[in-house]
Amino acid sequence: MHGHLSQDTLIKVPAAVVWDVYRTLELARLLNELLQDVFGKIEVVQGDGGVGTILNITFAPGIPGPTYLSEIFTKIDDEMRVKESENIEGGYKDLGFERCRFRLHIIEKDAESCIVRSTIEYEIDDKLKEIASQVNTKPQKIMNGCIGKYLEEKMRSSN
Repeated sequence: MHGHLSQDTLIKVPAAVVWDVYRTLELARLLNELLQDVFGKIEVVQGDGGVGTILNITFAPGIPGPTYLSEIFTKIDDEMRVKESENIEGGYKDLGFERCRFRLHIIEKDAESCIVRSTIEYEIDDKLKEIASQVNTKPQKIMNGCIGKYLEEKMRSSN
């Protein structure tokens, strides 16, 4: 069984500024700083933020679901402002999913704002299709909202 979920977040910051954070390890650094109560700790296992980089995410205690997730960056497209990663260990893999891909797409709305589209694509055996309901974009929504607020405040304070 194949499925996908998407969620859009409006950020009132130019797309290029948002992409500069999302395409690099700056995103992990900010999540470690701003959202420890959700994402716990994000560690770079391998790489410099480019394709092939592996991150371990240990979720904060009390967060429902798996306690950790390892992902590998599989695509970074600067022209389209798309970053993709695959869950390689823990996370949805531990629940029985054969494949789980996370996509972040920064879409320019106008010169001063953009939309962050977070998509999760997954594959799971048809016998386990009831588990598919556990896939959700809530962590991405929280992440995008927090990073958006941080960048909006940073832009206001620099003007």
